[in-house]
Amino acid sequence: METARNTLLAAWMEDQQLSARALADLVNREVGEITGRLGGLDDSSIRAWRSGRVRCPKSVQLRALENVSGKPSTDLGFVRRSRTPGNPPRQETPPVERRTLITAAVGAVVGAVGSPPAAAAAPRRIGMSDVARLQQRFTDIIAADHRHGGRTGIEHQARALAGDALRLQQQGAASQRVRASLYAAAAAFWSSAMWAAIDGRRFNDAREHLREAQNIASMSGDQAIQFRIWSHAGTMYRHMNRPGDADAANAVARNLGISRRDPMFASLGLARHGAIHAAAGDRRSTDRAFGQAQEALDRADAAAHRPVWLTAFYDRAEIHALALSAYLSLGDWETAESHGYRCLAELRPHMRRSLAITTTRLARAQLEQGEAERAVATAMQIPAEAAASHPRVTRMLAGFGQRLTDTAPHSPQTAVWRDYTARVTASAR
Repeated sequence: METARNTLLAAWMEDQQLSARALADLVNREVGEITGRLGGLDDSSIRAWRSGRVRCPKSVQLRALENVSGKPSTDLGFVRRSRTPGNPPRQETPPVERRTLITAAVGAVVGAVGSPPAAAAAPRRIGMSDVARLQQRFTDIIAADHRHGGRTGIEHQARALAGDALRLQQQGAASQRVRASLYAAAAAFWSSAMWAAIDGRRFNDAREHLREAQNIASMSGDQAIQFRIWSHAGTMYRHMNRPGDADAANAVARNLGISRRDPMFASLGLARHGAIHAAAGDRRSTDRAFGQAQEALDRADAAAHRPVWLTAFYDRAEIHALALSAYLSLGDWETAESHGYRCLAELRPHMRRSLAITTTRLARAQLEQGEAERAVATAMQIPAEAAASHPRVTRMLAGFGQRLTDTAPHSPQTAVWRDYTARVTASAR
């Protein structure tokens, strides 16, 4: 008899952009948190779940899946094991004290290494090819972030990848260069988890990821990833309306040697500082920072080797995107609109999340200039998927709708916008 595909699990995995391997990693680590021993699932196990061949996994696996997904296992298409009448329920290993992902990943490996082996074996040699494989998986996460952004699935994948990088440190011999590269990779993955949390407005999670990323980055000696982490911290504090902390964090990034050596890093630091100056209400410093950011980018060697997280997003379009945000903060709607159009003109096709955010901000700049009809037409160009499911875009559009209602409660544009948002909300259900 042919089994029925588990469409509920498949739909959730697709929504969270989780591969079978990524979900196996997450569930295994959660099993480790519950029992003290990492789980043994692999991608074939998850494919068996998704295909419907396995409808009733072990209870500890279901519990781990519920913790990872935030959903009851029955909502993901599974049934729980029923125990035989008269037999007492099987006791699971008592849960250990909750630890961070890094401690769980490293501790599990150290425990395995400390167990007496059945036969002596030569230690595995870890090389740059292992680092390269991790970096390729990281590239996939970066691509998903630019398509969707803010989703917990991206955050979970990045955390799982950080655990993989740290676990490799314990699995064999390696040169100092390889070890430093693994620490840098793990810090980069934690930084991506942090960015996904910032984008999704999960600031408590973002601060936890910041601490983990900083600790690991300090062992890598890699200034590029240290720049990224402190620059992300500056953005996080700016979004939390703490411009003083944002200024201090971004200043750490800008004072690193890599900012003096590479004008592209200097440009990013200046552009983000321009947005921070605007949040503090300093128009003169805002103007100066964005002018200097453009000049620095003009000096940058486009052919120089740089990390994928930087080259995937930073260009003139990003400077205009940050300027759009900055001048909205200052209430200079006309200048903000100008930067919005310039950003859209130069935005690369894969930057779908940035397209939605920029379009939303452009609509707000138009609305504040009294152009309600044009503003609504602009806002309605945002893809329905982003409007309904991206936390940051959804929040910004809600603010746009409230402002439209406040300024023109009885206008035809307000009625059109209400009908549009109702359709988008209904389509997302």
